[in-house]
Amino acid sequence: MKNDRLNHAGYLWAFSAITTSPGAEAHHRRRRDTHADWHAAAQRNLFNRMIGQLYHGLQHGERFDELAAFPTPPSVAGTAAT
Repeated sequence: MKNDRLNHAGYLWAFSAITTSPGAEAHHRRRRDTHADWHAAAQRNLFNRMIGQLYHGLQHGERFDELAAFPTPPSVAGTAAT
């Protein structure tokens, strides 16, 4: 069953994360480039990831850490270091 209010809130949350968070924007771009996702599909994937991180943080009493949430993939980290 789909919750329309959660869907709309997630769309806005993911969109604002893409425009303000370098890690979220990189995740979105990676989904677009490597998985050939359309913008909406990449944005849904980002929202699902953020919901999972929110759930984990609430369960374990942890604060959000962008570097832990959106780690740099080894292929990108290797090219950035050279």
